[in-house]
Amino acid sequence: MKEINISKVLVKKRKEKGITQDELANYIGVTKASVSKWETEQSYPDVTFLPMLASYFNISVDELIDYKPQMTREDIRKLYRKLSSDFTSKPFDSVLKDCRKIIKKYYSCFPLLLQMGILLMNHIELQKDLQKTASLIEEARALFVRVKEESDDVSLTRKALYMEAYCDLAAGDPHAALELLDGTIEPALPPESLMASAYQMTGRVKDAKAVLQIGIYQNIVVLFNFFPAYLMLCTDDPSKFDEVLQRAFNVAESFDMRHLHPGVLVSLYICAAQGYIAQNNHDKALDMLQQYTEIVTSDIYPLKLHGDDFFDMLDEWLIKLDIGNDFPRDERTIRKSMSDAIINNPAFSVLADRQRFRNIAEKLESNCS
Repeated sequence: MKEINISKVLVKKRKEKGITQDELANYIGVTKASVSKWETEQSYPDVTFLPMLASYFNISVDELIDYKPQMTREDIRKLYRKLSSDFTSKPFDSVLKDCRKIIKKYYSCFPLLLQMGILLMNHIELQKDLQKTASLIEEARALFVRVKEESDDVSLTRKALYMEAYCDLAAGDPHAALELLDGTIEPALPPESLMASAYQMTGRVKDAKAVLQIGIYQNIVVLFNFFPAYLMLCTDDPSKFDEVLQRAFNVAESFDMRHLHPGVLVSLYICAAQGYIAQNNHDKALDMLQQYTEIVTSDIYPLKLHGDDFFDMLDEWLIKLDIGNDFPRDERTIRKSMSDAIINNPAFSVLADRQRFRNIAEKLESNCS
Protein backbone atom coordinates (compact mmCIF):
# COMPACT_ATOMS: atom_id res chain seq x y z
CA MET A 1 0.00 0.00 0.00
CA LYS A 2 1.55 3.30 -1.10
CA GLU A 3 0.80 6.22 1.22
CA ILE A 4 1.95 9.18 -0.90
CA ASN A 5 0.50 9.46 -4.40
CA ILE A 6 1.14 13.10 -5.23
CA SER A 7 2.11 12.35 -8.83
CA LYS A 8 -1.31 10.95 -9.71
CA VAL A 9 -3.11 13.76 -7.90
CA LEU A 10 -1.08 16.44 -9.69
CA VAL A 11 -1.79 14.95 -13.11
CA LYS A 12 -5.48 14.54 -12.34
CA LYS A 13 -5.97 18.02 -10.86
CA ARG A 14 -3.90 19.75 -13.54
CA LYS A 15 -5.97 18.15 -16.31
CA GLU A 16 -9.21 18.92 -14.48
CA LYS A 17 -8.11 22.55 -14.33
CA GLY A 18 -7.07 22.46 -18.00
CA ILE A 19 -3.57 23.83 -17.53
CA THR A 20 -0.17 22.75 -18.86
CA GLN A 21 2.92 21.78 -16.94
CA ASP A 22 4.41 25.12 -18.00
CA GLU A 23 1.51 27.05 -16.49
CA LEU A 24 1.70 25.15 -13.21
CA ALA A 25 5.48 25.60 -13.10
CA ASN A 26 5.16 29.35 -13.65
CA TYR A 27 2.61 29.65 -10.84
CA ILE A 28 4.78 27.74 -8.35
CA GLY A 29 8.01 29.33 -9.54
CA VAL A 30 9.83 26.21 -10.73
CA THR A 31 10.81 24.78 -14.10
CA LYS A 32 8.60 22.67 -16.31
CA ALA A 33 11.15 19.87 -15.83
CA SER A 34 10.49 19.93 -12.08
CA VAL A 35 6.74 19.55 -12.58
CA SER A 36 7.38 16.73 -15.05
CA LYS A 37 9.54 14.91 -12.50
CA TRP A 38 6.84 15.32 -9.83
CA GLU A 39 4.22 13.82 -12.15
CA THR A 40 6.43 10.90 -13.20
CA GLU A 41 7.49 10.07 -9.61
CA GLN A 42 11.13 10.91 -10.29
CA SER A 43 11.06 13.37 -7.39
CA TYR A 44 8.73 15.05 -4.92
CA PRO A 45 7.98 18.77 -4.56
CA ASP A 46 9.84 20.58 -1.80
CA VAL A 47 7.73 20.57 1.35
CA THR A 48 7.45 24.38 1.17
CA PHE A 49 5.57 24.06 -2.15
CA LEU A 50 2.86 21.76 -0.78
CA PRO A 51 0.60 24.46 0.76
CA MET A 52 0.86 26.51 -2.46
CA LEU A 53 -0.01 23.53 -4.65
CA ALA A 54 -2.91 22.53 -2.37
CA SER A 55 -4.23 26.08 -2.38
CA TYR A 56 -3.95 26.32 -6.16
CA PHE A 57 -6.08 23.22 -6.63
CA ASN A 58 -8.37 24.11 -3.70
CA ILE A 59 -7.68 20.91 -1.79
CA SER A 60 -5.98 20.04 1.51
CA VAL A 61 -2.34 18.98 1.71
CA ASP A 62 -3.47 15.47 2.71
CA GLU A 63 -5.65 15.33 -0.41
CA LEU A 64 -2.76 16.63 -2.51
CA ILE A 65 -0.42 13.87 -1.46
CA ASP A 66 -3.29 11.37 -1.22
CA TYR A 67 -1.99 10.32 2.17
CA LYS A 68 -3.71 7.28 3.63
CA PRO A 69 -2.62 6.65 7.21
CA GLN A 70 -5.43 4.12 7.65
CA MET A 71 -5.71 0.56 6.44
CA THR A 72 -9.03 -0.90 5.38
CA ARG A 73 -10.57 -3.75 7.33
CA GLU A 74 -9.75 -6.12 4.49
CA ASP A 75 -6.13 -4.89 4.42
CA ILE A 76 -5.86 -5.51 8.18
CA ARG A 77 -7.43 -8.95 7.83
CA LYS A 78 -5.00 -9.99 5.08
CA LEU A 79 -2.05 -8.61 7.01
CA TYR A 80 -3.08 -10.45 10.18
CA ARG A 81 -3.36 -13.74 8.30
CA LYS A 82 0.04 -13.25 6.69
CA LEU A 83 1.82 -12.37 9.91
CA SER A 84 0.10 -15.18 11.78
CA SER A 85 1.37 -17.60 9.13
CA ASP A 86 4.84 -16.01 9.25
CA PHE A 87 5.06 -16.57 13.00
CA THR A 88 4.70 -20.28 12.28
CA SER A 89 7.16 -20.55 9.40
CA LYS A 90 9.78 -17.84 10.05
CA PRO A 91 12.08 -16.86 12.95
CA PHE A 92 10.10 -15.15 15.69
CA ASP A 93 12.38 -12.10 15.92
CA SER A 94 12.23 -11.56 12.17
CA VAL A 95 8.42 -11.48 12.13
CA LEU A 96 8.39 -9.29 15.23
CA LYS A 97 10.63 -6.83 13.40
CA ASP A 98 8.14 -6.75 10.53
CA CYS A 99 5.30 -6.13 13.00
CA ARG A 100 7.13 -3.20 14.52
CA LYS A 101 7.74 -1.62 11.11
CA ILE A 102 4.05 -1.86 10.28
CA ILE A 103 3.02 -0.46 13.66
CA LYS A 104 5.36 2.50 13.20
CA LYS A 105 4.07 3.09 9.69
CA TYR A 106 0.39 3.09 10.66
CA TYR A 107 0.60 4.41 14.20
CA SER A 108 -2.64 6.36 13.81
CA CYS A 109 -4.64 3.43 12.40
CA PHE A 110 -6.26 2.30 15.63
CA PRO A 111 -8.10 -0.78 14.28
CA LEU A 112 -4.73 -2.02 13.02
CA LEU A 113 -2.96 -1.28 16.31
CA LEU A 114 -5.60 -3.25 18.21
CA GLN A 115 -5.17 -6.26 15.94
CA MET A 116 -1.38 -6.02 16.08
CA GLY A 117 -1.53 -6.09 19.87
CA ILE A 118 -3.85 -9.09 19.74
CA LEU A 119 -1.54 -10.78 17.23
CA LEU A 120 1.43 -10.38 19.59
CA MET A 121 -0.51 -11.74 22.57
CA ASN A 122 -1.81 -14.70 20.53
CA HIS A 123 1.73 -15.72 19.58
CA ILE A 124 3.55 -14.84 22.77
CA GLU A 125 3.95 -18.50 23.67
CA LEU A 126 6.36 -18.85 20.74
CA GLN A 127 8.79 -16.55 22.57
CA LYS A 128 10.71 -18.87 24.89
CA ASP A 129 12.80 -16.21 26.65
CA LEU A 130 10.84 -15.16 29.77
CA GLN A 131 12.43 -11.72 29.91
CA LYS A 132 11.58 -11.07 26.27
CA THR A 133 8.08 -12.39 26.88
CA ALA A 134 7.55 -9.84 29.64
CA SER A 135 8.84 -7.09 27.36
CA LEU A 136 6.52 -8.21 24.57
CA ILE A 137 3.51 -8.11 26.89
CA GLU A 138 4.39 -4.50 27.72
CA GLU A 139 4.78 -3.73 24.03
CA ALA A 140 1.30 -5.10 23.32
CA ARG A 141 -0.09 -3.26 26.34
CA ALA A 142 1.29 0.04 25.00
CA LEU A 143 -0.67 -0.51 21.78
CA PHE A 144 -3.90 -1.18 23.68
CA VAL A 145 -3.36 1.90 25.86
CA ARG A 146 -2.83 4.06 22.77
CA VAL A 147 -6.04 2.77 21.19
CA LYS A 148 -7.94 3.26 24.45
CA GLU A 149 -6.71 6.82 24.97
CA GLU A 150 -6.57 8.11 21.40
CA SER A 151 -9.39 6.43 19.47
CA ASP A 152 -12.87 7.94 19.38
CA ASP A 153 -14.43 4.58 18.44
CA VAL A 154 -16.25 3.32 21.54
CA SER A 155 -16.16 -0.30 20.39
CA LEU A 156 -12.40 -0.15 19.81
CA THR A 157 -11.66 1.51 23.14
CA ARG A 158 -13.72 -1.10 25.00
CA LYS A 159 -11.86 -3.95 23.30
CA ALA A 160 -8.55 -2.22 24.02
CA LEU A 161 -9.47 -1.89 27.70
CA TYR A 162 -10.21 -5.60 27.98
CA MET A 163 -6.99 -6.50 26.19
CA GLU A 164 -5.03 -4.20 28.50
CA ALA A 165 -6.51 -6.08 31.46
CA TYR A 166 -5.55 -9.35 29.76
CA CYS A 167 -1.97 -8.07 29.53
CA ASP A 168 -2.05 -7.36 33.26
CA LEU A 169 -3.08 -10.96 33.93
CA ALA A 170 -0.45 -12.31 31.54
CA ALA A 171 2.14 -10.23 33.38
CA GLY A 172 0.99 -11.65 36.71
CA ASP A 173 -0.62 -8.46 38.02
CA PRO A 174 -4.24 -9.29 38.87
CA HIS A 175 -4.62 -6.18 41.05
CA ALA A 176 -3.93 -3.93 38.04
CA ALA A 177 -6.51 -5.86 36.01
CA LEU A 178 -9.15 -5.47 38.71
CA GLU A 179 -8.41 -1.77 39.07
CA LEU A 180 -8.63 -1.31 35.32
CA LEU A 181 -11.99 -3.09 35.17
CA ASP A 182 -13.23 -1.27 38.30
CA GLY A 183 -14.08 -4.60 39.93
CA THR A 184 -17.77 -4.11 39.11
CA ILE A 185 -20.11 -5.85 36.72
CA GLU A 186 -22.89 -3.87 35.13
CA PRO A 187 -26.19 -5.62 34.32
CA ALA A 188 -26.13 -6.83 30.75
CA LEU A 189 -28.38 -5.10 28.25
CA PRO A 190 -27.84 -7.07 25.03
CA PRO A 191 -28.15 -4.77 22.01
CA GLU A 192 -29.32 -7.73 19.93
CA SER A 193 -32.69 -7.90 21.66
CA LEU A 194 -33.26 -4.16 21.10
CA MET A 195 -32.19 -4.37 17.47
CA ALA A 196 -34.37 -7.41 16.87
CA SER A 197 -37.40 -5.60 18.29
CA ALA A 198 -36.69 -2.58 16.12
CA TYR A 199 -36.30 -4.75 13.02
CA GLN A 200 -39.53 -6.59 13.80
CA MET A 201 -41.46 -3.35 14.29
CA THR A 202 -40.30 -2.18 10.85
CA GLY A 203 -41.29 -5.45 9.20
CA ARG A 204 -37.71 -6.72 8.77
CA VAL A 205 -38.36 -10.14 10.30
CA LYS A 206 -35.42 -11.84 8.59
CA ASP A 207 -33.02 -9.24 9.99
CA ALA A 208 -34.55 -9.69 13.44
CA LYS A 209 -33.95 -13.44 13.26
CA ALA A 210 -30.36 -12.94 12.10
CA VAL A 211 -29.57 -10.53 14.93
CA LEU A 212 -30.98 -12.91 17.54
CA GLN A 213 -29.04 -15.82 16.07
CA ILE A 214 -25.86 -13.77 16.38
CA GLY A 215 -26.74 -12.92 19.99
CA ILE A 216 -27.43 -16.55 20.91
CA TYR A 217 -24.23 -17.71 19.23
CA GLN A 218 -22.04 -15.08 20.87
CA ASN A 219 -23.44 -15.73 24.32
CA ILE A 220 -22.93 -19.47 23.99
CA VAL A 221 -19.29 -18.88 23.08
CA VAL A 222 -18.94 -16.53 26.06
CA LEU A 223 -20.55 -19.16 28.28
CA PHE A 224 -17.82 -21.62 27.30
CA ASN A 225 -15.24 -19.04 28.29
CA PHE A 226 -16.79 -19.01 31.77
CA PHE A 227 -17.17 -22.77 32.27
CA PRO A 228 -13.45 -23.73 32.44
CA ALA A 229 -12.58 -20.93 34.87
CA TYR A 230 -15.52 -21.74 37.14
CA LEU A 231 -14.76 -25.44 36.94
CA MET A 232 -11.23 -24.90 38.27
CA LEU A 233 -12.64 -22.98 41.24
CA CYS A 234 -14.78 -25.98 42.15
CA THR A 235 -12.04 -28.63 42.39
CA ASP A 236 -12.34 -28.58 46.20
CA ASP A 237 -15.96 -29.71 45.93
CA PRO A 238 -16.13 -32.88 43.75
CA SER A 239 -19.93 -32.97 43.59
CA LYS A 240 -20.11 -29.33 42.49
CA PHE A 241 -17.26 -29.92 40.06
CA ASP A 242 -19.12 -32.83 38.43
CA GLU A 243 -22.33 -30.80 38.26
CA VAL A 244 -20.65 -27.86 36.52
CA LEU A 245 -18.92 -30.18 34.08
CA GLN A 246 -22.11 -32.10 33.30
CA ARG A 247 -24.07 -28.90 32.70
CA ALA A 248 -21.35 -27.68 30.37
CA PHE A 249 -21.47 -30.96 28.46
CA ASN A 250 -25.27 -30.73 28.25
CA VAL A 251 -25.07 -27.28 26.66
CA ALA A 252 -22.33 -28.48 24.32
CA GLU A 253 -24.47 -31.40 23.19
CA SER A 254 -27.60 -29.27 22.79
CA PHE A 255 -25.83 -26.90 20.41
CA ASP A 256 -23.50 -29.51 18.87
CA MET A 257 -20.44 -27.48 19.84
CA ARG A 258 -18.13 -30.28 18.78
CA HIS A 259 -18.97 -29.46 15.18
CA LEU A 260 -20.15 -25.86 15.50
CA HIS A 261 -17.15 -24.56 17.45
CA PRO A 262 -14.77 -27.29 18.66
CA GLY A 263 -12.31 -24.64 19.82
CA VAL A 264 -14.47 -23.77 22.83
CA LEU A 265 -14.49 -27.37 24.03
CA VAL A 266 -10.75 -28.02 24.16
CA SER A 267 -10.05 -25.78 27.16
CA LEU A 268 -13.03 -27.33 28.96
CA TYR A 269 -11.56 -30.82 28.58
CA ILE A 270 -8.11 -29.68 29.68
CA CYS A 271 -9.50 -27.97 32.78
CA ALA A 272 -11.65 -30.99 33.54
CA ALA A 273 -8.57 -33.24 33.33
CA GLN A 274 -6.57 -30.90 35.58
CA GLY A 275 -9.45 -30.77 38.05
CA TYR A 276 -9.66 -34.55 38.27
CA ILE A 277 -5.91 -34.74 38.83
CA ALA A 278 -6.29 -32.26 41.69
CA GLN A 279 -8.91 -34.67 43.10
CA ASN A 280 -6.51 -37.58 42.55
CA ASN A 281 -8.94 -39.18 40.11
CA HIS A 282 -6.50 -40.11 37.36
CA ASP A 283 -8.85 -42.41 35.45
CA LYS A 284 -11.39 -39.63 34.89
CA ALA A 285 -8.56 -37.26 34.01
CA LEU A 286 -7.48 -39.67 31.29
CA ASP A 287 -11.08 -39.92 30.09
CA MET A 288 -11.12 -36.14 29.60
CA LEU A 289 -7.77 -36.19 27.79
CA GLN A 290 -9.03 -38.99 25.57
CA GLN A 291 -12.06 -36.90 24.60
CA TYR A 292 -9.81 -33.91 24.02
CA THR A 293 -7.56 -35.94 21.74
CA GLU A 294 -10.47 -37.29 19.72
CA ILE A 295 -11.59 -33.73 18.99
CA VAL A 296 -8.24 -32.17 18.12
CA THR A 297 -7.20 -35.06 15.89
CA SER A 298 -10.54 -35.27 14.06
CA ASP A 299 -11.60 -33.64 10.80
CA ILE A 300 -12.08 -30.17 12.32
CA TYR A 301 -9.39 -28.63 10.10
CA PRO A 302 -9.07 -26.14 8.58
CA LEU A 303 -10.48 -24.33 11.59
CA LYS A 304 -13.00 -21.72 10.55
CA LEU A 305 -15.88 -20.05 12.34
CA HIS A 306 -19.13 -21.14 10.72
CA GLY A 307 -22.83 -21.68 11.22
CA ASP A 308 -24.81 -24.91 10.96
CA ASP A 309 -28.38 -26.07 10.39
CA PHE A 310 -29.57 -24.22 13.49
CA PHE A 311 -27.35 -21.14 13.10
CA ASP A 312 -28.16 -20.79 9.41
CA MET A 313 -27.89 -16.99 9.28
CA LEU A 314 -24.42 -16.53 10.79
CA ASP A 315 -21.99 -16.77 7.92
CA GLU A 316 -22.51 -13.30 6.49
CA TRP A 317 -21.87 -11.79 9.93
CA LEU A 318 -18.83 -13.98 10.62
CA ILE A 319 -16.96 -12.92 7.50
CA LYS A 320 -17.38 -9.27 8.55
CA LEU A 321 -15.50 -9.77 11.83
CA ASP A 322 -12.12 -8.10 12.30
CA ILE A 323 -10.19 -11.08 10.96
CA GLY A 324 -13.14 -12.70 9.22
CA ASN A 325 -14.06 -16.29 10.05
CA ASP A 326 -10.43 -17.30 10.60
CA PHE A 327 -9.03 -18.27 13.98
CA PRO A 328 -6.56 -15.77 15.49
CA ARG A 329 -3.59 -18.08 14.98
CA ASP A 330 -2.24 -19.99 12.01
CA GLU A 331 -3.35 -23.63 11.82
CA ARG A 332 0.17 -25.01 12.31
CA THR A 333 0.56 -22.95 15.46
CA ILE A 334 -2.82 -24.12 16.72
CA ARG A 335 -2.03 -27.79 16.09
CA LYS A 336 1.31 -27.46 17.86
CA SER A 337 -0.21 -25.68 20.84
CA MET A 338 -2.92 -28.34 21.12
CA SER A 339 -0.24 -31.00 21.34
CA ASP A 340 1.96 -29.03 23.76
CA ALA A 341 -1.02 -28.28 26.01
CA ILE A 342 -1.05 -31.95 26.97
CA ILE A 343 2.42 -33.33 26.33
CA ASN A 344 4.33 -30.41 27.87
CA ASN A 345 1.82 -29.57 30.58
CA PRO A 346 3.38 -30.10 34.05
CA ALA A 347 -0.07 -30.82 35.47
CA PHE A 348 -0.15 -34.09 33.53
CA SER A 349 3.33 -35.31 34.50
CA VAL A 350 1.73 -37.60 37.12
CA LEU A 351 0.18 -39.52 34.22
CA ALA A 352 3.44 -39.99 32.32
CA ASP A 353 3.82 -43.66 33.35
CA ARG A 354 0.29 -44.61 32.35
CA GLN A 355 -0.01 -46.43 29.04
CA ARG A 356 -3.22 -44.56 28.18
CA PHE A 357 -1.40 -41.26 28.54
CA ARG A 358 1.49 -42.46 26.37
CA ASN A 359 -1.00 -43.50 23.70
CA ILE A 360 -2.68 -40.09 23.89
CA ALA A 361 0.68 -38.29 23.65
CA GLU A 362 1.72 -40.41 20.66
CA LYS A 363 -1.53 -39.69 18.82
CA LEU A 364 -1.23 -35.97 19.52
CA GLU A 365 2.37 -35.86 18.34
CA SER A 366 1.57 -37.67 15.09
CA ASN A 367 -1.53 -35.61 14.31
CA CYS A 368 -0.86 -32.17 15.74
CA SER A 369 2.89 -31.53 15.80
